Amino acid sequence: MQLTVTDEVRALAPGFHHIAIEAYDLVNTPSTDETSALLDDAARRLAARLDGSAPHEDPHMADWRAAYTAFGAKPNRTRNSAEALAKRALSDAGLPRINTLVDVYNAISVAHLIPVGGEDLDRIQGDMRLIRASGTEDFVTVASGEQVVDHPEAGEVVWCDDEGVTCRRWNWRQGPRTCLDDTSTNALFLLEGMGEHAGLEAAGAELAELLQKFSPGARLTVHPAV
Repeated sequence: MQLTVTDEVRALAPGFHHIAIEAYDLVNTPSTDETSALLDDAARRLAARLDGSAPHEDPHMADWRAAYTAFGAKPNRTRNSAEALAKRALSDAGLPRINTLVDVYNAISVAHLIPVGGEDLDRIQGDMRLIRASGTEDFVTVASGEQVVDHPEAGEVVWCDDEGVTCRRWNWRQGPRTCLDDTSTNALFLLEGMGEHAGLEAAGAELAELLQKFSPGARLTVHPAV
């Protein structure tokens, strides 16, 4: 599978780069005490990093906010996934417990304050592309417990495959079609950075280490930042 970032997106945000980790033969389970502890530790690491500042004041989050503003999103209302998770991690609600794989990549996202996503490789159709949407692409989501087809706004930055949009507003909301659930065994993890403040390499190395820990037989390929 190929990952492509279009020239239109590169022009919008020249500082964007990402690391992809392909993982096969994973074992996914409901959240455990160990993954719960991992999330709690990530929240502590985040608090130490911010040292009393709000997540949006971090230089990396400021770079993301600028990119969101550039394609027309309002970053106070539509936060990138890392900022949204960080805000929740610091609140009384704390981080959600979903399943082992999601808990692991959410912990990396919070600890390193970078957007991280996970896609079920077996549900991706064709290659994946980061594009500026025309507005006609299909995005299957859930409303009131039912699947509905929505569409991105024209010019919005979205990840998509041959079937439609997999994630809206760059990394704001993933569609349910490619989410990692208890049947997922093969996955693509995307770590996304903006500008010089990202630190993707350290985050990618830690994510790979945790995937091997929780799925000892997994086969991983870490693709360098591009």
